[in-house]
Amino acid sequence: MRILLFILVALVAFTSTIGGLFMISYPEGNAFEFTADLFEGAFLKNFLVPGITLVLVGSINLVATFSTIQRRHNQYNWSLAGGIAISVWILVEIIILQVIHWSQFGYLIGGILIILLSLRLKGKWAV
Repeated sequence: MRILLFILVALVAFTSTIGGLFMISYPEGNAFEFTADLFEGAFLKNFLVPGITLVLVGSINLVATFSTIQRRHNQYNWSLAGGIAISVWILVEIIILQVIHWSQFGYLIGGILIILLSLRLKGKWAV
């Protein structure tokens, strides 16, 4: 279970950090071939704020990844925070965009799995 948790957290950490950095670098959406029409009806005009938020989510998961590698005593707290962060981010994204993409569904399931595995390995949830 620990290896699965590590893989999920590392995947979320690297993909969200890199994706967020691309959004910050290209706030008009050029890097992903997105358009500002995606934000139609939302308060956002470009991808800068979502990029910054995604880097924050990725950073939390990066800390969780390195804590897991080093087997620190608070590794499951960090992975729990990372799972909550990605899950909340995906839910907010779905609400803002009012669109559900298969990748959002995948990351939401991944976030929920990270939360459940963190709680299980932490000893706070037993089957």
